[in-house]
Amino acid sequence: MNLEKIVAISGRLTNGLFEVTSNRNNGLVVEDIKTGKRKFVASRQHQFTPLNTVGIYTDDGDAMDISAVFKRMMEQEADNPPIKHNSSDEELREYFTDILPNHDKDQVYTRDIKKVIKWYNALKAADLLKEEETAEVEATAEVEATAEETTTSEETTDE
Repeated sequence: MNLEKIVAISGRLTNGLFEVTSNRNNGLVVEDIKTGKRKFVASRQHQFTPLNTVGIYTDDGDAMDISAVFKRMMEQEADNPPIKHNSSDEELREYFTDILPNHDKDQVYTRDIKKVIKWYNALKAADLLKEEETAEVEATAEVEATAEETTTSEETTDE
């Protein structure tokens, strides 16, 4: 999953996740991942957090990348589907403990767990949580199909 162009923007009423289309000196031009609408967001009024820089603190003093947390959520989705982000604090903590048992309970707050669940659901709805391997396989299949069409058309013109 490629989260390089996805940013969380503070102060936005939607889910807060946008795809960066271009940047300017005084802000970013972003596209809402839900609606596809583009807009300019000034850096004076909002803070931008690229999703690929977000990490979840673990007990060993390190941090786990958010993409790895999303991957665990995807792997466990059949057995342990994501709960609603507005569930009780205890339910949120229990769900997140199932996903990431070694998260630091003192540094990972309930509001952080809510954000992770909201982001996961938003990215999944926008079909942006594809595995890189899957994307590579699809791209390879497209290249092979194009090469096969080219070979077929060359054989047809040679006859």
